[in-house]
Amino acid sequence: MRQGLVLIALLVVGMIAYLALDLDLGGLSPTRGGGDLLLEFLGAAFKPAFDYESGAVPTDWNPFFYQVFAGLWRTVVFAAAAIGLSLVIGFPLGLLASSLAPMPVRVSVRAMIALMRSVHELLWAVVLLAAVGLNTAGAVLALTIPYAGTLAKIFSEMLDEAPPQAFRALQLAGATRLQAFFAGLLPRAAPDMAAYAFYRFECALRSSAVLGFFGYPTIGYYLKLSFENLHFREVWTWLYVLIIVVILLEAWSSALRRRFVA
Repeated sequence: MRQGLVLIALLVVGMIAYLALDLDLGGLSPTRGGGDLLLEFLGAAFKPAFDYESGAVPTDWNPFFYQVFAGLWRTVVFAAAAIGLSLVIGFPLGLLASSLAPMPVRVSVRAMIALMRSVHELLWAVVLLAAVGLNTAGAVLALTIPYAGTLAKIFSEMLDEAPPQAFRALQLAGATRLQAFFAGLLPRAAPDMAAYAFYRFECALRSSAVLGFFGYPTIGYYLKLSFENLHFREVWTWLYVLIIVVILLEAWSSALRRRFVA
């Protein structure tokens, strides 16, 4: 009953927002020129580029697929660095935000991680771009701050929801609180924590690609250049490469999750 009321409330809020914004779905209809461009873009999906579309390519440019794999490599490296740093920061914060920590510490840490994740990574990218310029450290930090806050929140909830019987039994047997945590509580929550960390890595990969629109040398940077030059076949090549990597990453993370759960 309560869940139904929540869904109804969300539906009502959505309708109010629709009316307040005066949305007109008819405005989504493309103009004649826009429709032709859309058809050209969609048609290019069936014949992605295997070389530069432009016939006037400077001789000092790298081969097209070298550029593709270099952009992909940088995208993955940005994401891996960000998620690795996020785990280093997010795990201890998640522990301090759980019910295992004293109330003053828990409240303070929860407020801090709420601040960290309340600002989207793209906004962090804009701020850091203005503050430190176009460098890899700023890009990684832009992803790390909100991801660490999100991981900390989810990890704290997983620790709170983990079965506490083994934790309590170890404490009654004379183990310290820290020993009981690592031996009795963390192993219960670890599979779910690992699964969520893999999911956030997939998210970080997509966010890393989007950072290219700010000038960082990831897939998004080259995709933007191709789109601005109306090289739609190149655009689809970049998109397909990113999709394939995400699918492979999902398959790999699923296999690891099954191993952890087993």
